[in-house]
Amino acid sequence: MARTPTTADAFSALAEARRRDLMAALGDGEATVGELVERVGLSQPQVSKHLGVLRAVGLVDVRAEGRRRVYRVNGEALRPVHDWVRAFERTWNARLDRLDDVLAELQHPEEEQP
Repeated sequence: MARTPTTADAFSALAEARRRDLMAALGDGEATVGELVERVGLSQPQVSKHLGVLRAVGLVDVRAEGRRRVYRVNGEALRPVHDWVRAFERTWNARLDRLDDVLAELQHPEEEQP
């Protein structure tokens, strides 16, 4: 069975835990490769390799600042992931609302529910 390329889309790129760690580390704002090395505890070549994949699918943007490269999250590229997770949020909220109703019935059994 052929493997899905890691640069195919945001989902495949984020399937790698270290890339998710890098995205989380960039969640607080921009960072250089050196700062990311310190934050996630990977070597510089590993961080650069994973940032390359994240750049290839558009999840991070980079800008030059002198000799350094500064990375930041491209929030718009995360939209497909957000939209997919949001579908589960609606399902869980509906289930939690039903659970609230059951708990309310258990706390006040004498009240009739419509």
